[in-house]
Amino acid sequence: MGCCFSRPDLLPREITLNSIPVTDEPNLRSREISPPSKQRRVSHKYEKIYVAIYDYEARSKDDLTIHVGDLLTIVDDSQGDWWLAKHCQTHVQGYVPALYVTPHDGLDVNQWFHKNIARKDAERLLLNSTNTRGTFLVRTSENSPGPFSLSVRDHDEQRGPHVKHYKIQFTDQKLGYYIALRRTFPSLEELVNYYKSTDGLCCRLTRPCPRTKPSTYTISKDVWEVSRGSILLLQRLGQGMFGEVWAGKWQNKVDVAIKTMKPGTMSTQAFLEEANIMKKLRHDKLVQLIAVCTEPKDEPIYIITELMCNGSLLDYLRQGAGKELKLPALIDMATQIASGMAYLEQQRYIHRDLAARNILVGENGVVKIADFGLARIINEDIYEARPEAKFPIKWTAPEAALRGRFTIKSDVWSFGVLLYELITHGQVPYPGMSNRDVLEQTQRGYRMPRHESCPEEIYRYMLRCWDASPESRPTFEHLHAFFDDYTTSTGPQYQSQN
Repeated sequence: MGCCFSRPDLLPREITLNSIPVTDEPNLRSREISPPSKQRRVSHKYEKIYVAIYDYEARSKDDLTIHVGDLLTIVDDSQGDWWLAKHCQTHVQGYVPALYVTPHDGLDVNQWFHKNIARKDAERLLLNSTNTRGTFLVRTSENSPGPFSLSVRDHDEQRGPHVKHYKIQFTDQKLGYYIALRRTFPSLEELVNYYKSTDGLCCRLTRPCPRTKPSTYTISKDVWEVSRGSILLLQRLGQGMFGEVWAGKWQNKVDVAIKTMKPGTMSTQAFLEEANIMKKLRHDKLVQLIAVCTEPKDEPIYIITELMCNGSLLDYLRQGAGKELKLPALIDMATQIASGMAYLEQQRYIHRDLAARNILVGENGVVKIADFGLARIINEDIYEARPEAKFPIKWTAPEAALRGRFTIKSDVWSFGVLLYELITHGQVPYPGMSNRDVLEQTQRGYRMPRHESCPEEIYRYMLRCWDASPESRPTFEHLHAFFDDYTTSTGPQYQSQN
């Protein structure tokens, strides 16, 4: 998305680090989850000017339409995800998503600043086919010394498109920034402008990498239960055990995904109780639940989430562009999934049905976990552990399938099976075996053999996920660290400049 400020004369020439707003993460504990912490309240002894960094079209009469570069006064920032703002030019007042605005003197006003994204996320964005050589972004440095990193898309005949990373560091007196110590700059803006006009890196910087617009945590302010008539089903994306998934629109304005649950699949009350927990789980590798539709009671429940444009990971691997993915991209997806599951693990929340069919694929190789928590409230008459029933035996840990002992460690077992799905581009696990055979054989110690395309080190971790003792299986925190290190060690390293 382009980022051209409509009132550049009102923006400061220099940008300071101290003006970036701080927000608290939601404090979730087990199954009793408290509301997200409130944002810091703005002092109104003087007007604090914010700037829109994403477009937003008003979705209700209380909302305010904003465009990139619009200057706003924040009237009230105590409402969590939605802030009351007044447009500095039109003086119209309304609510805007808090994630869509930033202080006008903060680094976020620069389109090239991507704040806290990880290196792998930066590479995913930069290697998008719409980007060209010299496309760049600046991000907060992850592990290496120094405050920031500059990531640049490069290209050569031998390697094709690839990304190079440069450390941006402070001078000893912290009075400026540099990539090569022989040349320092008083601000990041001046550093970027210099390398846009001068050779010195792998190539000259050309255009900022477009930022991905963040999802809102609810479909609109104070909107949770929506009417059936406000939802338009446009295209069926898939069909699962308990319903269909559609791409559609809310109020003919907002692109959404709609999961329609078959009548009788679950009780409305049980679903709403679970949904109120699910909507407070917030992580960039979880599909965000943004609304529900449960009225009238005799109609299918609608579960409304952010739309992931490439559908389920299973279909993507089997029939979509995922058929051509090489091992590094597949391992990167495993890293993303482990990251989301590590968050659920931290919140003491269990997925219960982790599989490629419940992972959704967006743009630039981004994957997110969907349907977490739903398996717990599926009607037991439908979701029972019989070989001929719909229970996902091949993905379920033995202690869960036989004794109903679902824990985060049973999710770890399922993650090992999901790794098999990734490595084999969506093949059915335990090929040639029935559900009954799988139950009996895994109880006797059988484990799927290593697939020819699976590296030995990855297979060793699959076996660790399938340890007969749940306590001996690794945590998702450990799994994420392993796969993140695996991709980092095989990926591009930081470039040095003399």
